[in-house]
Amino acid sequence: MGTGLPRSGHPGPAPARLPRRAETAVTRGYLRVTTAALGPYQTAVVRIGFAFTWMFFLLREWPHRRELYGPDSPFSFDMARTLTDGNHSFSVLMWSDSVVWFEAVYALAIVSSAALMLGWHTRTMSVLFMIGVLSLQNRSIFLGDGGDNVIHLMATYLVLTRCGQVWSLDARRAAAEARNGPVPPGHPPRDRVGVALWAAAGAGLVAAQSLTEDRLRLTADGPAPGLGWGTVLWGLWLIQGVWWLVRRHAPGEPRTVLDALANLVHNGALLVIMAEVCLIYATAGWYKVQGSRWQDGTALYYPLNLDYFSPWPGLADALVSSGTLVMVLTYGTVIVQVAFPFTVFNRRIKNVLLAVMVMEHIGIAVLMGLPFFSLAMIAADAVFLPTVFLLWLGGRMRRVTDRLRPRTPAATTVPAAMGPAPVPPARVPAPPRTAPRVPARPATPPYAAGTRPADPEPTHPRLPDPRAGADGP
Repeated sequence: MGTGLPRSGHPGPAPARLPRRAETAVTRGYLRVTTAALGPYQTAVVRIGFAFTWMFFLLREWPHRRELYGPDSPFSFDMARTLTDGNHSFSVLMWSDSVVWFEAVYALAIVSSAALMLGWHTRTMSVLFMIGVLSLQNRSIFLGDGGDNVIHLMATYLVLTRCGQVWSLDARRAAAEARNGPVPPGHPPRDRVGVALWAAAGAGLVAAQSLTEDRLRLTADGPAPGLGWGTVLWGLWLIQGVWWLVRRHAPGEPRTVLDALANLVHNGALLVIMAEVCLIYATAGWYKVQGSRWQDGTALYYPLNLDYFSPWPGLADALVSSGTLVMVLTYGTVIVQVAFPFTVFNRRIKNVLLAVMVMEHIGIAVLMGLPFFSLAMIAADAVFLPTVFLLWLGGRMRRVTDRLRPRTPAATTVPAAMGPAPVPPARVPAPPRTAPRVPARPATPPYAAGTRPADPEPTHPRLPDPRAGADGP
């Protein structure tokens, strides 16, 4: 019989193992990405920033909504259908050319943006936010700019993040439930609104799957090869239902496993968002380097002299009147955009360049009249903001809101039917902590020589030697 040992009688070489330090680092990294959703404040700012930007844009374009995305658009419904059939893009506006359907989708996009910004049922609202963004942008793709492309991408990534952990109504509701006392295992608070939203979403998917001409395909025309939007939306709906069931009826190991998977997906999506921002700046910077106008330092001069990009002509004229200032801003823009991806691991330099880029986008919004592009880029840059700064900013905002709230009276009146208010017992001050005083030895009568009475029993504790420590000399 074989013994599994070589012919020499000695065991074979042990299997190769990672060094102890590497094994420890891998274990720590695994625990870090599975036990917690990293960057909760950064993802909250990204959520608030993009939801506010999209909502603000839709509200500003409300008078022109039908010309931009609706039935009065120069890009007609038939042309949009031909385009979406060719590039396989997703838009619920292609399900019907009815004006009522368009108005409902546009209103739903505004409502979902506001709800996502406030953090109300974040998981459901993030999916509705993504549907609204994709539907409107893919309906008229020629209206967008770079900011719309960033919103398009981030709306998809936000679905995969746990972006409602802080600074949201969901977080406030969870904190209120925690203050009410410990929740019995398997009996979390009932979420009737969440169940109603889940049921309504399921009914909408059934209607879209059975009543529309362009059915939600399961294996084609989706965000990835072999993956249709039907599979994506039905999968998100089922995951939400499984999450509720596990939270309700299996709070032990199944809940732990789902939490670990959700944290892993969140951290992966957060890494993708950070890589996307770095890629945006790297490509923008390297393309600028290849342009002759950026090389000679005159690139900013030309757009500032166009009426379309000059909402403040006097301010633009004052800026372009200085050739040195134009050259410094032109070269500075290129340097910052090219250098930023290489400085994300150096906290100090990264924070400095981040502040410069935020000021650059504010300048673009003011000087060139592109506020929504600038808001989208600032919201994307927020993923790199330091947590200390975000906590400080949150504290300042909390102080402002506390000052705006009406103050409640300190004392409340008690109705006569309830009797007088109880008087709290008077607080007795504690005696001062002083060393016990040693009484003097009482005088004793004289006694005969050679005799001495016994010392009386001590009536006071023996004082410790002040030179000794707490445990004795």
